[in-house]
Amino acid sequence: MADIVYPIIGWIGTIAYLLGYLLLSTNKLKSSQISYHVLNVIGSFGLTANAIHYMDFPNIVVNIVWGIIACCAILVLFRKRIN
Repeated sequence: MADIVYPIIGWIGTIAYLLGYLLLSTNKLKSSQISYHVLNVIGSFGLTANAIHYMDFPNIVVNIVWGIIACCAILVLFRKRIN
């Protein structure tokens, strides 16, 4: 079962990353929008899970850091909305 689940999770993460980048590059999203960063969090989660399954440590590190950056950006945007 895991042979199917982790690749699917990885592909969902890949699609989220690419969709976010595509929408940003075509001005459909702005980096000041939470939805852009949510796509990055989803991408980070999916690719981190996949990388953990395959013990791909460089990918684990880069995707965890990417997710942390996206979460920090979401917090900053929430704080700006509150103020």
